Amino acid sequence: MNANVNAVWYGESYHPIQAGSIDGTDVLPHDNAVYRALICSSAGLYDPFGDPKLIGDPYCTLFVARLSHHTHETTLTQAMSKYGRVKNIRLVRDIVTGASRGYAFVEFETERQMCRAYEDAHHSIIDGSEVIVDYNRQQLMPGWIPRRLGGGLGGKKESGQLRFGGRERPFKAPLRPIPYNELKRLGIPPPPEGRYMSRFQVPSPPRRRKNTGDSPPRHRSSDREDTHSRHTSNNREEQDSRSRHRSQDRKDSYSRSMHEDSGHYQQDSMTRHSSKDRKEKGSRSRHRSRDSENVKSMHGDESKDRADYEENLELRDGSKERERRSHKKHRSPAEGSEKNRHEHYKHHRGHLYDRERSHDHINRSKSQDSGY
Repeated sequence: MNANVNAVWYGESYHPIQAGSIDGTDVLPHDNAVYRALICSSAGLYDPFGDPKLIGDPYCTLFVARLSHHTHETTLTQAMSKYGRVKNIRLVRDIVTGASRGYAFVEFETERQMCRAYEDAHHSIIDGSEVIVDYNRQQLMPGWIPRRLGGGLGGKKESGQLRFGGRERPFKAPLRPIPYNELKRLGIPPPPEGRYMSRFQVPSPPRRRKNTGDSPPRHRSSDREDTHSRHTSNNREEQDSRSRHRSQDRKDSYSRSMHEDSGHYQQDSMTRHSSKDRKEKGSRSRHRSRDSENVKSMHGDESKDRADYEENLELRDGSKERERRSHKKHRSPAEGSEKNRHEHYKHHRGHLYDRERSHDHINRSKSQDSGY
């Protein structure tokens, strides 16, 4: 418990029961609006990023409230331009009458310009009205529930629906012991005991976290998110199809090169086989010619031997004929029978010679065939 009544603290996340408590230690809703906001929060009936009218960077957007109903976009732009370059302004109007509802969202070029307007434009005068400014809690404060659903911050005392924890009405230091067990059961963050601020200190808005994966996401409307996701998926599909086509082209070129190489190899093998066949045919023809020459030479030798043998026989027969003629006159009957026997013996010897010559020729041809 802190006795200093000027000590305050600010909520970093939103809970309807805690926002209805002056010191952030209540565990029960004290009015119907808080109960309605608790139902919306528990059932997830509100989507802070579901408003299609929200555009721009939430870290560069400033919330401006308590504007005059006569203030237009031009006047608000002139008033905010002295803090930085205004990129976009959305003045919230009634959907039926078109009249201003007294608050707007101003987007600056940089986050530094927004912080400058956050510190200097609070409680400034625009068109005769004292305005208050705050950061874009709808997109940057976890668990946010708007005023129309029983949540929000600030409020007027006359309405009896005050909300605490914001810049205009911060939580006071706890005036009673903190019920940690009950707060933990309800999921309510407890007060930062021992780390309270002064009422005159300005709380810092949430800054963009760099090089971390748990930073609050930038706002995109549902249409923009769908469009971006479709474009991303289409780009990925196109990249995948291109990569598949490239891989298929590589495979086709490789297969073509392999077919060409195999064709060249087949052609070379066919050429080698044809040359080998030609060589074998040439060797066979040479062997045939050699065999024919050998046969011719054998026939020539045989015919020569035959002629010599016949010549010798003729010479011998001639000498015998002369002897026969010389002894013809003195021949007796016995000699005639001897003559017949001689002629028969001569004929028999010639027949034996021819048979021997044929056998020699056959044996010679067999020996030559076996040698080849």
